[in-house]
Amino acid sequence: MELDQIISQRIEKLKNLKQSGFDPYSIKFAKVDSIKSLRDEFQEGKETSTAGRIVSKRLHGKAGFANIKDQSGKIQIYLKKDILGDDNFKIASSADVGDIVGIKGKLFITHTGEQTIEVKELCILSKSLRPLPEKWHGLRDVETRFRERYVDIISNDEVKDIFLKRTKIVSLIRKFLDDKGYIEVETPMMHVVPGGAAGRPFKTHHNEYDLDLYLRIAPELYLKKLLVAGFEKIYEINRSFRNEGVSTRHNPEFTMLEVYTAFVDVTGVMALTKELITGLVKDIFKTEKITYQGKEIDFSKWEEISFAKVMKDTYGIEAGDELDSWISKLKAKGVKVESKNISRSFVANLIADLLLPREDHPVFITDLFSVLCPLAKTKPDNPHLSQRFELFIGGMEVANAYSELNDPIEQKERFLQELKDLDNEQAKEKSLDDDFIRALEFAMPPAGGLGIGIDRLVMLLTDQASIREVILFPLLRPENKQNASI
Repeated sequence: MELDQIISQRIEKLKNLKQSGFDPYSIKFAKVDSIKSLRDEFQEGKETSTAGRIVSKRLHGKAGFANIKDQSGKIQIYLKKDILGDDNFKIASSADVGDIVGIKGKLFITHTGEQTIEVKELCILSKSLRPLPEKWHGLRDVETRFRERYVDIISNDEVKDIFLKRTKIVSLIRKFLDDKGYIEVETPMMHVVPGGAAGRPFKTHHNEYDLDLYLRIAPELYLKKLLVAGFEKIYEINRSFRNEGVSTRHNPEFTMLEVYTAFVDVTGVMALTKELITGLVKDIFKTEKITYQGKEIDFSKWEEISFAKVMKDTYGIEAGDELDSWISKLKAKGVKVESKNISRSFVANLIADLLLPREDHPVFITDLFSVLCPLAKTKPDNPHLSQRFELFIGGMEVANAYSELNDPIEQKERFLQELKDLDNEQAKEKSLDDDFIRALEFAMPPAGGLGIGIDRLVMLLTDQASIREVILFPLLRPENKQNASI
């Protein structure tokens, strides 16, 4: 049967219910028991009041079975005309797969050993006008799965479990930091000056102030202002936005954890990062070894690799080399360089390629060149190298951290140099953040900062190859044509 015909039939059922005096979108029902609680604490003969979505139905003549599902689980229900009565059985018979129903009845075990509810009363709480896929193995078209995520989750428990695990991961992160005395804060999502990271911002406009604003690319500068204010241990689980490409590891809207600790340098942040992530793995998997995309990752083994040493040994590039020298040396080794602008993402991809043999354990990349780190302190013995690390797990960058630069004079000089290095188009969206410099002039304590990509961390801990699988509603291209209107 064509979709339009099915929808028409269901609309007709909806009209009939209303004409019969029944409200097919009723709220007058009290759900007392979750399905999980009924199954876990099953008591034969217990009276129950529960609700859920019909996901299958096998009704023949005057009796039959159906399955209903709520957030916690699924259970079988038994429908019999002699028990329900004529009117209520008529409603139950007309209910479709996809309808949300409230039921009252008692628990029993069928002769096949199935936990079941013998239904005494059934009411339709929300009529479904569109059918669920009949034989569900996940929507065939990946784009449709993401666009119709609500259907994807209804019918695919594996997808639902990814997001339940994501929620658990974020909760565990909060507990870890809260237990260590960190304070969770919230900072603005609309910035007058986009800063705190490299990236092209989304632009918007505030009418009342006639002011151009930018969706934040990172909360870093505001969080450092709070260090100036006297908060010594803070974190934010934030949504950030970058007007850049989309890939299996990039979504324009993404979630970051940023943590700042006063009186700690990058070495202390490295220890915190290791403790946090290893603790997550142990808590979720009860082991220090997990499998990601068919490869085992051992979280009992952590390695540090000097970026400066690898670049020198592999490409002959020294920390103080000019950009033109970088490009010529990279090209001489067969690396494709399409632009004179060696971006942070370009360097990240370069690191990832070099780390392919080390995907079986987490790797801290240290000794990154200072030219790539405008907000990090330099190493006392070599100003061309920063006190910074990037963490790669499974060949993917997951975290970034450094000893924060707190010298306002040097920070201003670096910002000005950064602006000079931008092309004209980028320069239009950038300006000197005078307020941040002013905050530093009130003295920011020495501190270590950490940023962890929550989406990528969830990818690793749920064994997903694409970032879209761990974001409930990833950004998609507009549909070519709208679905048929009801």
